[in-house]
Amino acid sequence: MPRRVDFQVVNVFAETRFGGNQLAVIEDASKLTESELMAICQQFNLSETTFIYPARSGGAAKVRIMSPDGEMQFAGHPTLGTAWVVRGLKKAGESFSLELNVGPISVRAEGDVWELKANKATSREAPSNASLSQMLKTNEAALLPGARWMNSGTEQLLIPMRDTQALAAVRPDVEGLRVYGSNKDGRANVSLFVVHGSSVTSRYFWVNHSEVREDPGTGSACANLGAWMLERGHKGAATWRVEQGHATGRVTHLRLRIDAEHSVYVAGRVIPVMKGVLELD
Repeated sequence: MPRRVDFQVVNVFAETRFGGNQLAVIEDASKLTESELMAICQQFNLSETTFIYPARSGGAAKVRIMSPDGEMQFAGHPTLGTAWVVRGLKKAGESFSLELNVGPISVRAEGDVWELKANKATSREAPSNASLSQMLKTNEAALLPGARWMNSGTEQLLIPMRDTQALAAVRPDVEGLRVYGSNKDGRANVSLFVVHGSSVTSRYFWVNHSEVREDPGTGSACANLGAWMLERGHKGAATWRVEQGHATGRVTHLRLRIDAEHSVYVAGRVIPVMKGVLELD
């Protein structure tokens, strides 16, 4: 008899049923092998799949996040989408923590809008704008000063762009991303953005084997953007509406919030789309 494992698929940062960033959530991974985690992740072929385990340190659940290129320590849309599933499975209420590889992450719900509190970030110097423009296949004037590596759980290269036209025109390739856009873990993670008042337009690129992929909605990059703003001297409480995914056909809407104590929060709506059963040997 095959083993049967329940899963759900939800869309995160979504405003419509089939919008947002897709996430597969395995409801009980406690009897899966390590090799099965990656096999299941590759079967779904989404940017991330999460695996729920019994809590170990006081949270509502322990969660592991897998991407087709390996395990991730932290990611935003998997955290928020898994929180939606855990609330239903565990009767966990509207506010709890999830035990991730980066430690406990606090989440809270406002209906089906979920918000996470990001860890404090570290940062380091980025490559020169001349190198970054080469990576993005654009001219150096398209980039603003201030590119930095930021890490609030996943280290990503944040690059401010001149305007939305410059943002739309970039065409990074695998070689450039690997040379200039790979973090300390060897992963290519690049977030481009334009800030216009209380709104942000962003794009996010990563590499899966030899393929450049663009993410429709990236909560970890949104958290790192909040840390970037604080490092650039932002003062006081503020909220931004972040739009991402225009080039992917799945536009997403994220909320970035910084409170008076300089804590960074990322939020978005979670919409369920599918439930099913995996059959394993």
